[in-house]
Amino acid sequence: MSVDSTDLGVGPANTPVSVNWRGFAWLVLAVVASLPVFWYGFTSLARAWVTPEYSHGPLIPLISLYLFLRELRHSPPTPDHVRLRWPGVAVALFAILVAMIGNIVDIADIVCYALIIWIMGLVLICFGWDRGRRHWAPVLHLVFMLPLPQLFYWKLSIFLQGVSSELGVAVVQLAGIPVYLDGNIIDLGVYKLQVAEACSGLRYLFPILSFSYLFSILYRGPFWHKAVMLLSAAPITVAMNSFRIGMIGILVNYYGIEQAEGFLHFFEGWVIFLACVGILFLMAMGLQRLTPNPLPLSQAIDLETHGLGREARRIFAVAPSGALIAATLLTVAMSIGWTQVREPEIVAPERQSFLLFPRSFGDWYGDFTRLDPAVEKVLGADDYVTAMYHNTKTGETFDFFSAYYKDQTDGGGLHSPEVCLPNGGWEVYSLAPYQVDMTDAGYGVFDVNRAVIQKGMHSQLVYYWFEQRGKRMTNDFLTKLSVLKDAWLIHRKDGSIVRFVTEIRDGDEADADRRLQEIMQQVLVPLPRYLPQ
Repeated sequence: MSVDSTDLGVGPANTPVSVNWRGFAWLVLAVVASLPVFWYGFTSLARAWVTPEYSHGPLIPLISLYLFLRELRHSPPTPDHVRLRWPGVAVALFAILVAMIGNIVDIADIVCYALIIWIMGLVLICFGWDRGRRHWAPVLHLVFMLPLPQLFYWKLSIFLQGVSSELGVAVVQLAGIPVYLDGNIIDLGVYKLQVAEACSGLRYLFPILSFSYLFSILYRGPFWHKAVMLLSAAPITVAMNSFRIGMIGILVNYYGIEQAEGFLHFFEGWVIFLACVGILFLMAMGLQRLTPNPLPLSQAIDLETHGLGREARRIFAVAPSGALIAATLLTVAMSIGWTQVREPEIVAPERQSFLLFPRSFGDWYGDFTRLDPAVEKVLGADDYVTAMYHNTKTGETFDFFSAYYKDQTDGGGLHSPEVCLPNGGWEVYSLAPYQVDMTDAGYGVFDVNRAVIQKGMHSQLVYYWFEQRGKRMTNDFLTKLSVLKDAWLIHRKDGSIVRFVTEIRDGDEADADRRLQEIMQQVLVPLPRYLPQ
């Protein structure tokens, strides 16, 4: 019995590609018409791609296109009478609505994810539901070009810094070098190395995850082999980055602090990245050994590129279906409607600079300092104050910090102490909402985040909250939603974070609570001049 190649879904290599300029024109019009809705997402990606963590981003669409064209080699040309194109219209319309919501609430991540959904909608329109849904893998790969949401980024960065610090110290100890870890600071005695955000491994993790995804698609073998390679990317990256940190510590111990800076640090980063890629190749070879008929690596990884140019020309053969025309017209209409929407005019309330913040409160006198320039850059605040107040009679101290943002949707915005404190070596022992009565200061009763933090034998009590245009909030996410609502209702996006810290003496938390609340009664009285209500 003979089997025609098209029965297998494979088109002859020499089949000419017919050109349908009407269909291609409608497709181009749909893409151009979508630009106003997705433009905010594009600009967000452009800003992210110039950072080290996401510098691989521009390569992701090219890789996704390569994966898509590889799949097309095994599919015959799409006939004009394709069934079930209309589900693609629904998907594309849903994506545009999601993107518009993302624009309204000023969250670029939503717009970027909507863009990927919209691309999948176009694929379903062009190929129909039955064939189009088989191309999910190249479209899903586009997720790797997107930056992580800021909250997840910081929490993941802090977690990886901690893990890399612990494992890096273990590498140094294996070399017989005395070393002490204080938070994310590796203390070698003469030298101290800080495992900063740049050393968390994220700049390796994101491209390696993308590479492992690509690797699992190109790999010829059982599904569980693909799953193992995909899931192993994160552990491999963390382990190799920790090894890099440990090696830097060893080199610094023997040859000086300059070994942790400059070209050598950069070079070691590239070595680790290529080593992670090499480990994935070795895993592929090892997994092939477990199969009854193992393939050589050149065959186990399908890197065939023959015929991709011909498949790329099939874009000119898109049929001008009713679904494509409807999707294009809907996109045009919604984009025109969106361009007529005007954001509310944001009001900048009057306030005093923190430079004028009181230096004394009764018997309390403050020492004001500035943050490190690198920390200031990460903080991204328009104005801030950080001061240590000392009581001249009792010798007690408390730390006051507040950062003010004119626009909390511009850039990173507020950073919760829950994320930042571990960087200084403090461990968050407990964290929960806690009600305080500041009626005498004019604030009434409200909730704060109450944290007990520890570092060695020392412990401190922390109160913090988000001061949001007369409201005091404790939840990061609800704070973001509040900003978006007030932007439309009262035309303001400003806000701030307020933090008080005092020492817990002899384990007496109740005494620390009492002392901190007495201090707050004084400090909060002038605060509305600097943080508008």
